[in-house]
Parts: sequence; C-alpha cells; structure tokens
Amino acid sequence: MSSSAPRVSVLQTGVANIASVLAGLKKAGAEVTPTQNIASIANDPFVVLPGVGTFGSTMQTLLEHRLVEPLKERLNAGAPTLLVCVGFQLLFEQSEESPGVEGFGLIPGRVSRFPDTVRTPQFGWNSISPDEDCAILESGFAYFANSYRAETVSSDWSAAYSDNGGRFVAAVERGSILGCQFHPELSSSWGINLLTKWLQR
Repeated sequence: MSSSAPRVSVLQTGVANIASVLAGLKKAGAEVTPTQNIASIANDPFVVLPGVGTFGSTMQTLLEHRLVEPLKERLNAGAPTLLVCVGFQLLFEQSEESPGVEGFGLIPGRVSRFPDTVRTPQFGWNSISPDEDCAILESGFAYFANSYRAETVSSDWSAAYSDNGGRFVAAVERGSILGCQFHPELSSSWGINLLTKWLQR
C-alpha cells in the first residue's frame, strides 16, 4: 500500500460484518484500519460507520463505546465521513424500527418501514437518481438490503433517490459527508468508483 493512500478508520460496531466494507475501501485505494478508538474519530482523515442490524442496536453499541458524541462532533465539523445502511439512517432523528431511540438528528424526520405493497426487506439492485447539485453521487445501480427508508431530506443536504413502493432517499451528501442507504462496497465497479470519489474529497 502506498504511503500516500488515504487512511480510513472503519468503526467496529459489533453488529456489522465489516469485511466487505474493508475490502471495498481497499479496492478504492485506501489504507484501512478497524477501530473503536475515540481518538480515531476525532483525528483520522476519513471515518466510516458501517451498518447491519437495527437502528436501536447500532445506536446502543455506539453509546456503550462512547462514540456518539465524537461522531456528532465530526459530522457537525464536516469532516470526511461515510455512513452506510443503518449508519446512514442514524443521521435522522428517529426510526420506526426502534421507537424512542434518538439518532444523531442531523437530518430532521423519521425513518419508516416500506409499505406492505412491496416485498420487505428490499434485497437487490435498484437505480440511483441524484439531484443536479450532487458532487459525489452519480446515476447508476446500487445494491440494497433494507426494510426501512427515509422519504425526505432537508434542503441543506443534496440527495439521490430510488423507488420501492414510492420514492425514497437512497443517499445524501454534504461536503465531505456521504450517507448511503445502499451498500457501495457491494455495488460492483459503480460502488467502488463512488468510494474513490469520496476519498478524493
């Protein structure tokens, strides 16, 4: 690995299998380190919060390891941060999946379950349509594995959308912060290209 490779810390939440995230970031040219170190969140150039599991269990693990406030400080400072799947959902205030559990609250609103008119969970590929002002997100197809989704996003974020029983937020970006409901590390060359663009922010 080149010494000039971007250094990325991937948070070990204990509820996510991070092997695919580590592999995807390495393909994108990063030097990757799994961590639960608070100092890493504060000081490292790039941080990734992966997500597999429930909104509540992920938030509880972050609280137990005293990672919530350092993450919120990093996000409020606009430091390069990638949040995937449930990690993306934590950007919102709450989720229907875990009533009473507070998210990071950077985006107003609640994450809700897909309607009964579609198969849930959504497993597989779906199209991505970004807003014109997106700097990182591009049109393409991404791999999803989710039962819950956000339907709207505040105007201080740029967003990309997909459709499954109605339009939903597939991803958001603001400066060097990127939140993906889908799994970029599982989204073939399109996803690796997205990771590469984020690492260049």
